[in-house]
Amino acid sequence: MVSSWSYIEVELIVADYFSMLSAELKGNPYSKEEHRRALIPLLSNRSKGSVEFKHQNISAVLANMGLPYIKGYLPRYNYQGILAEKVSEYVAEHMGLERQFDAFAGKIVKRQDNIDFNGLLVDFPEEENLAQEELRTYARNPVKVNYLEKEQRNKSLGELGEELVLDFEKWNLKRLVGSRIANQVRWISKEEGDGAGYDILSKDPSGCDKYIEVKTTKLTRKTPVFFSKNELDFSMSSREKFYLYRLFSFADDPHMFIKRGSLNDISRHVEALSFKGYL
Repeated sequence: MVSSWSYIEVELIVADYFSMLSAELKGNPYSKEEHRRALIPLLSNRSKGSVEFKHQNISAVLANMGLPYIKGYLPRYNYQGILAEKVSEYVAEHMGLERQFDAFAGKIVKRQDNIDFNGLLVDFPEEENLAQEELRTYARNPVKVNYLEKEQRNKSLGELGEELVLDFEKWNLKRLVGSRIANQVRWISKEEGDGAGYDILSKDPSGCDKYIEVKTTKLTRKTPVFFSKNELDFSMSSREKFYLYRLFSFADDPHMFIKRGSLNDISRHVEALSFKGYL
């Protein structure tokens, strides 16, 4: 029977993870394999797979805290409370990391040239079987800024993502039904501002409206999506014509998945991050 990870083991793997994350955020090269080879002898008979899984758990803790994580370790959310505790402690003891988190959120990237639209789309992410408590943000988060949300609100990144989706929609419609309908695609958020509840007005091949909300991240497909009450309300009132286009790995290898329906229906778990009280 596999034993639970001890406090010492968790502290060791958390420190190792953050040394890799710090290098990644600074743009410095590192080897995950070398880190794993150096770490395993310090642990209690842990396999490579076990270490890999725990690294993915750490990514999930960070995602729940609203913090960037290592792109090569997709979040796996069924983690132990001790892991969340030790990640939180590490961040609290190394608050200088916030400068790196902030630099990540505000980083200016360029859209890659010659993106192959034929290979842009991927399937909607597979669902994990999670208990409700496994999705809650850890209560003792020492960082007061949600840097994943801040990245998503990065104006430059958002506009580049919307521009890519606009070009994709025109390309797709042109190849399916010709230029007449393709030329009707409009960039609403740029023409009219952000208050419409969606970013792009497109068409399906029959000419019916499609309301597209674009969400872009430099991280992976497992990164949480943040949306406003206005976007949620509009998506619910127009669920049959509303589409989420989720762009991820935007700076390195852009891909996208598409899901139709209200944001409430699309999301497997929704958290209210702010509340309004009437007195």
